[in-house]
Amino acid sequence: MSRFLSRKFETLKPYTPGEQPKATGRLIKLNTNENPYVPAPAVSKLINSHEINDLKLYSDPDASILTAAVADYYGIRREQVMAGNGSDEILAFIFMAFQGRSGKIYYPQISYSFYPVYCDIFKAEGVEVPLADDFSVRPQDYFGADGTIVITNPNAPTGMALSSAQIEEILIHNRENLVVIDEAYVDFGAESVVSFIERYDNLMVVQTLSKSRSLAGARVGIAMGNEKLIADMNRIKFSFNPYNLNRLSILAGAEAMKDRRYFEETRRKIMDTREEFVKDMESLGFRILPSKANFVFASSHAISGEEYFDRLRKYNIIVRHFKDKKICNYVRITIGTPEEMNVLVQATRKILG
Repeated sequence: MSRFLSRKFETLKPYTPGEQPKATGRLIKLNTNENPYVPAPAVSKLINSHEINDLKLYSDPDASILTAAVADYYGIRREQVMAGNGSDEILAFIFMAFQGRSGKIYYPQISYSFYPVYCDIFKAEGVEVPLADDFSVRPQDYFGADGTIVITNPNAPTGMALSSAQIEEILIHNRENLVVIDEAYVDFGAESVVSFIERYDNLMVVQTLSKSRSLAGARVGIAMGNEKLIADMNRIKFSFNPYNLNRLSILAGAEAMKDRRYFEETRRKIMDTREEFVKDMESLGFRILPSKANFVFASSHAISGEEYFDRLRKYNIIVRHFKDKKICNYVRITIGTPEEMNVLVQATRKILG
């Protein structure tokens, strides 16, 4: 730490991203919830097109092509959509600008670990709401909160999801609070609440194109809400970085949104692979939480989470293990291709003996 760092950041504990090996080689990488399938075919054509020459120009600050494609997909207006440099940037703007009168932001105690980091950076009071004993989010725990509410649905790292009816209950009981639903993993079996933005002016929906659209490396995030909320978000963005998305990411995101057939095909593959993988792991004695995401949360009485993580690494398989004592006996496993998941199952059989 240099002597020039502001005191307010001296105690900041930064987010710890999942491992990104410099050389993957024979590694089976199942630790950061990336999509195992390549982006939509039209996306690859961008690299060899005349669009490369336009990189000498700044990008469209409104990302109009992308926001129009998102609006068309969901049947909403473009004015109800904002694009960001990954959903992490979108979330950062939210934690910066929407702390409510109390300065409090409520979120599940076990959830996306960036939330407390944002609270620390933007000096919001983070209120961690405990999960139920089965790791589910209880809607009634958020009724009548006195601050902004942020819920990942499906939750991470558990993969468990609330129904749209349960989210609506939270909205109804928090008319004076902004409710943010982070739908990073919603396309793998959960219910989106984008259609609710016309009825609830206190709802913001955040999505990413990193997971179900295979664009993790392009960094494309989306915010959707009523027009006044999106205008607020754009006010923050234009005060920070109007050219926050590069030209290729805007075009790639638009093409990914337009190719509905490829999207449906690849997400169905992942969901089918997940169900088969769960059956295989349960036959080996693992407990798998009910997942609506492109990952599962798994534990076994036969081996600790940390040991299982370490042993899999010896088979060139990387999963994610968390040190938090509440979940340290679990590992989070991204759903890869059927072949990759079979390799993991076979390695697990050997590990368990």
